Amino acid sequence: MTNPSNDPRRRHSAPVVDGINKSASRAMLRAVGFTDADFKKPQVGVASTWSQVTPCNAHIDKLADAARTGADAAGGKGVIFNTITISDGIANGTEGMKYSLVSREVIADSIETVAGCEGFDGLVAIGGCDKNMPGCLIGMARLNRPSVFVYGGTILPGKCHTDIVSVFEAVGAYTQGEIDLPRLEDIEKTAIPGPGSCGGMYTANTMASAIEALGMSLPGSSAQNAVSEEKRADSEAAGQAVLDLLDKDIKPRDIMTRKAFENAITVTIALGGSTNAVLHLLAMANVVDVPLTLDDFTEIGKRVPVLADLRPSGHYMMSELVAIGGIQPLMKMLLDAGLLHGDCLTVTGRTLAENLCDVAPYPSEQEIIAPLAAPRKADSHLRILKGNLAPEGAVAKITGKEGTRFSGTARVFASEEEAQAHILDGTVTAGDVVVIRYEGPRGGPGMREMLSPTSAIMGRGLGKEVALITDGRFSGGSHGFVVGHITPEAFDGGPIALVEDGDTITIDAVADTIEVDVDNDELERRRANWQRPAPNYPRGVLAKYAKTVSSASTGAVTDLPD
Repeated sequence: MTNPSNDPRRRHSAPVVDGINKSASRAMLRAVGFTDADFKKPQVGVASTWSQVTPCNAHIDKLADAARTGADAAGGKGVIFNTITISDGIANGTEGMKYSLVSREVIADSIETVAGCEGFDGLVAIGGCDKNMPGCLIGMARLNRPSVFVYGGTILPGKCHTDIVSVFEAVGAYTQGEIDLPRLEDIEKTAIPGPGSCGGMYTANTMASAIEALGMSLPGSSAQNAVSEEKRADSEAAGQAVLDLLDKDIKPRDIMTRKAFENAITVTIALGGSTNAVLHLLAMANVVDVPLTLDDFTEIGKRVPVLADLRPSGHYMMSELVAIGGIQPLMKMLLDAGLLHGDCLTVTGRTLAENLCDVAPYPSEQEIIAPLAAPRKADSHLRILKGNLAPEGAVAKITGKEGTRFSGTARVFASEEEAQAHILDGTVTAGDVVVIRYEGPRGGPGMREMLSPTSAIMGRGLGKEVALITDGRFSGGSHGFVVGHITPEAFDGGPIALVEDGDTITIDAVADTIEVDVDNDELERRRANWQRPAPNYPRGVLAKYAKTVSSASTGAVTDLPD
């Protein structure tokens, strides 16, 4: 019979399984494989986002098994549990996409709920898609128990160097008559060759890199192919690492500091990462009470260049960066240049500088990562814009290939579907600024990504001739002259709700402004006539989300304190 434990590593599991009065708990756990010896071990919950919903997560069950094996080998008792995932790539452009950002909160809630109920002493969480990765981090941070995140890994390129964005853009090219139906079908059938997250520096690879820079995954975890021995070994090592963190009592709040978030932002910029990183890093910082705002992205962006030539704006894919060493040599470059905080603690129990000490530089012949002396862009591609259209801020991804300034005529749509139809049928023409509103966190609800309309614009050859602005957000695969996260959103009566067809909108990514050429008196006249539309969902998870979610400028979180 077990007795109450004084083992400090078991502060959460001991109250669940120790002592005579916990016989029923032990009886149930014996039925799922616990032995007498297991009740004396620290319990490590392994949160798996495995499902057949998406290739990003289709292999994660095997990684969860490896993480459990690692925890067991290190003297713990691994217990696998599941949480949900959704597929942005499948749902994009449909009503179902409204559940995408919502899923981040559901995942965080479920990890907190299971681990809090079952008394796990530590956690491994494995994510492979945009929302489940920050969802895992938020859940682990709320619990603040020794934890390691594992990235599920990147997919390999499809035939002819294609990926999921190639398919979206092929649709636009087909409607434009630039490719025929057999070519479109060939791209559809060959662009996604197997398991793994979308292959460019889209949101999944961006967030994996940011989380590694944050210190919450093991070195190298963000840059491994999904189906590889390296990824299996990374998962097993993560299970082992949690036991070391338990021994040292190192928890997420010890790692996720202000300096660590600055490191994550720095690496995101250097890689040319997704605008979604802004939303997710704000949310992750919020949960650990680290003050982080949109303005911090601007300040850090002034001193950090874009170095990577990665999709969507560049040429290469993540698997090709993996082949030359991943992001560790990049981080070593940034550290040596004084652009990273080397004293930040990581899940290895060592500092970032200690982790990077022996990292070799990239091969001299590689062309994916530019030297600091000759960057792709001298400052950040992530631009925080403000002005009379976005007094609380908006987020743009401007690499310079699109130009840095766009002034055009507003063409206003009240939904993504309406905009998509009119992009494909030729209504949208050169010189237009497509305005998609009522797609914010509350208005959608769910703040849908606009990959379908941005891909349609690119596919029709209008990437430099049409801009798109929205209170929704963008996929990491979106590129072109696009501005999202406009706050306040239209549903809350933000200025984007007052724009009319024919207004002149000017976006300046040097001055970081976004303005509509309408005077204040006219805007106030329009505001007097504006009425908030009825909510799209009166019941269910989307209705609950709309009632609790904060502004995109604060990370679109659902648990802000009163």
